[in-house]
Amino acid sequence: MADFMGTLNDTYSTTPEMAEILSDGRLLRHMATFEGALAQAQADAGLIDKKVAETISTVAAGLSFDEPALFAEALLGGTLAIPFVKQLTAEVRAKDGAAATSVHFGATSQDVIDSALVLQLGEALVLIDKDLTRLAEAAAKLARTHAKSAMLGRTLMQPATPITFGLKAAQWLLAASESRARLRARAQEALVAQLGGAAGTLGSLGTHGAATTRHLFKRLAALNAYEPARHARVEGTPLPWHTRRGALIALASECAIATGLAGKIARDIALMMQFEIGETFEPAEAGRGGSSAMPHKRNPVRCMLTVSASLRTPGLMATLLSGMVQEHERALGGWQSEWGALPELVKCCAGALANMADTLEGLNVDAQRMRENFDALHGLPMTEMLSLALAPHLGRAEAFALVEKAAREVSASGRSLAEVVKADPSAKALSASEIDKILDPLNQLGATQDFIESALASWKK
Repeated sequence: MADFMGTLNDTYSTTPEMAEILSDGRLLRHMATFEGALAQAQADAGLIDKKVAETISTVAAGLSFDEPALFAEALLGGTLAIPFVKQLTAEVRAKDGAAATSVHFGATSQDVIDSALVLQLGEALVLIDKDLTRLAEAAAKLARTHAKSAMLGRTLMQPATPITFGLKAAQWLLAASESRARLRARAQEALVAQLGGAAGTLGSLGTHGAATTRHLFKRLAALNAYEPARHARVEGTPLPWHTRRGALIALASECAIATGLAGKIARDIALMMQFEIGETFEPAEAGRGGSSAMPHKRNPVRCMLTVSASLRTPGLMATLLSGMVQEHERALGGWQSEWGALPELVKCCAGALANMADTLEGLNVDAQRMRENFDALHGLPMTEMLSLALAPHLGRAEAFALVEKAAREVSASGRSLAEVVKADPSAKALSASEIDKILDPLNQLGATQDFIESALASWKK
């Protein structure tokens, strides 16, 4: 963390790697890549000379930026593309005056910024895909290891019937696996370059517009760091997507969902980490989870940061959805609202997934405490099973009434459900050994093992 150059907010919400990928400097580099590829594509299409294209591409690749000066100019023009293209043109002119007339030829500000964003998101999704994979692998390992570690199922924050910790981990596994698959599919639809020109017609390119578009999209798809994006529609979209933001917002939505699933895992672990529960613990790490006032504290910091990210995400997603209502052929405010919201949402996603992948990979699980917490209820979570077992002998209503009465006795006396029921003459249809078997949580797990195996098999595919 010593070399981390992001903001304080970045340290809380994301990883150093993602902060760098989504930095302003990286966006500028991708804008330069677009301009070089555009010139090369126009040469491929026969629109400009290949030497001119080579000059523009070489200068673009070697650009260095005075970011504060660019940003000050961007505020005046309303877009970073204006001072950026101005600088690129000036540097091309210094090398070849004639070539300067072909810089950014036929493109508009949104083309360069959207296409740079596509390349930026490709890099971001490499990290997100990696951490989703780590998260799923760690969950799979927990599912296998604890397939038969009985614990309380909890519904509405209260004790329910028994499950195993392996089943809980299998749910986490499947959520991560499904999220990764959806992100890959959405990336193929969304990570497509943009080229429409002033009003989405490429009118300034005349008859060369379609060919230029094909060559540009092919070049930029090959440069995308995210492998699924390299299999995107390299011929581009049927029309420019200046104000048609659905595919991009769908991809953002999948990032938001991935953040939410990480938040769900974090919430589960934090609840189980409470002292009174003591079933799971974040991996110990020097300096992490302490308190400024209480030396004994071991706070679930990774879970805290993940839940925080998941709580911020819906507001960011709402901004992106609201921004889809765009005016005519170029948005006034809607597109621009994406510039802050989308990178922040992706940062939150990356931070949440990295934190939960790290947590699950080193999670401390106390299976004995899980069983102790179950046994502390003296068999009460098994009342449904006992009632069902008695129903063929007593009738359903009578069996329910008997077990309900026994449960009240357990709560009042602290005796076990087995002890109370065995002493009730009305339950004599069941032997003591049969009652013990019914009340053993490992005998009442239903399809738990099948579910775990199905989740594991699905991940292997």
